[in-house]
Amino acid sequence: MSKFGELIDDNHPLLLVFYNEVDNLSSAMHPILKDVAAAMGDSAKVIKINSDKNEKLAQALRVKVLPTLMIYKEGEMLWRQSGEQDANTLIGLIKDHI
Repeated sequence: MSKFGELIDDNHPLLLVFYNEVDNLSSAMHPILKDVAAAMGDSAKVIKINSDKNEKLAQALRVKVLPTLMIYKEGEMLWRQSGEQDANTLIGLIKDHI
């Protein structure tokens, strides 16, 4: 959990995406997340977190539906949504917090 605190404490926006390998919707998000990361460059980070391998963190953040996406900046959660999102929406949301 201490690494998580370091991740979210950055002054650049961080998009966290909780997923697992067997969820089709989560798998469908992978290419979208690559596009978002490429579009944002160094101005934001995109990190995928496998909820099966990080059960304690997923439970602490009350992740119940996959994929669950969150935007953090300076230690504060600014946005959260479950379900598939398109690249343009995510890029716009991240840009709102740069």
